[in-house]
Amino acid sequence: MDSIKQGANYVAEKTKEATSGASKETNKQVAKDSDAPLGTRASAAKDTLGDKLDEQKHSAKGEAHKEAI
Repeated sequence: MDSIKQGANYVAEKTKEATSGASKETNKQVAKDSDAPLGTRASAAKDTLGDKLDEQKHSAKGEAHKEAI
């Protein structure tokens, strides 16, 4: 039963990792957009860094759950 829970946790973390990765890429494009206001670009750049950290965190958690299966 514990392996089923770990498997579900693994899938959840991989989904969160993918979501953070997509958000990171979107924010990266906004940060590069020379037509966007400077404040918007700066905020997007900051958000890109946060998304990258979240992506790495979820990846590590997912791998831990995978190993526990």
